[in-house]
Amino acid sequence: MGGYSNTSEPIVFERDCNAVMVPQGETVNLPAGQNGYITQALGGSFTVFVDGNLFRIDGKDADAIGKEPPTPIELAADASEDEVEKLVWQQLRTCFDPEIPVNIVDLGLVYECTIGKTDDGARKVEVKMTLTAPGCGMGDILVDDVRSKIEAIPTIADRDPGQHRRPRSGLRMHDRQDRRRRA
Repeated sequence: MGGYSNTSEPIVFERDCNAVMVPQGETVNLPAGQNGYITQALGGSFTVFVDGNLFRIDGKDADAIGKEPPTPIELAADASEDEVEKLVWQQLRTCFDPEIPVNIVDLGLVYECTIGKTDDGARKVEVKMTLTAPGCGMGDILVDDVRSKIEAIPTIADRDPGQHRRPRSGLRMHDRQDRRRRA
C-alpha cells in the first residue's frame, strides 16, 4: 500500500505549497490540484503522502490542504517563570519527527531546556537536543520546528538560534541585543 493506510485522509492541494521531503529535508513546491493523503497531523504540521513520497507541510500552509492553521499561543505578559516553563515544554511536545508519531520530548531527544534572563532582564530559552539519527535529513527541519514553536510564545525575547551540531545539538535563543553584544 506504500506510505499511506486506509486511515489516511485524501487531500487535493488547493494552492501551490512549499513542502519538505521526508527524510531528505529538501524543500519542494507541490502544485495546486495535486492529490495526496495526510498520513500524520501532529503538532500543527502535516505529513502527506504524494506520488510515492512523504512531505512535511508547515502549519502556516494548512489552508493549502483544506485545514485550519494552528491558533496563536496566549500567555499573560505578567506570567510567572513556572507558567512560561510549562508552556515551553508544552510547545516542545508539539514537535514531531514527520516519520515518527511521537513528540521529541517523549522520544528523549530533548535533554535540557533552560529558561533564563538576558543581561537586560528579557527572557531567553536554551534547548539542548539530539536527533533521531546522526545523518537525519530532517535534523535542520526539527531544529527549525523547535525554534519556531518557542518563538511563538509571548514574553520570550527575540533569539539567536546558535549552533546546531549532530548527534548532539545545542539550540540557543537569545534576544537581539544579546546577539549584538556577542558579535
